[in-house]
Amino acid sequence: MADIVDTAVSAGSFNTLVAAVKAAGLVDTLKGKGPFTVFAPTDDAFAKLPEGTVDGLLKDIPQLKKILTYHVVSGKVMAADVVKLNSAKTVEGSEVKIDASNGVKVNDATVSQADVETDNGVIHIIDTVLLPS
Repeated sequence: MADIVDTAVSAGSFNTLVAAVKAAGLVDTLKGKGPFTVFAPTDDAFAKLPEGTVDGLLKDIPQLKKILTYHVVSGKVMAADVVKLNSAKTVEGSEVKIDASNGVKVNDATVSQADVETDNGVIHIIDTVLLPS
């Protein structure tokens, strides 16, 4: 099995996320032992952000790191576990809201595919970029 970064690269729908992870210097972390749970926004999710947002973040590495680590939870949290939670503490330090009453939502993002297993954790694919308050 591949790690989180290699899994995202080979999927082909996370080019913006992978570029952001590289720019933020988080590749080694996400290739590390983990385990990690990553709520991974697709390229389409990044495309929903206002024009210029991604370019701006790529120039503001501290803010980029904050946003990216807001998509990561320590430990391997599978969908069966996520549905029992109403929030989860992120690596960034604040919490995301979890609502499993109608599908699974993380803050305002819908999980479109859950439980993409990797050798150092799990990826849950989401349709919206999560932004810490």
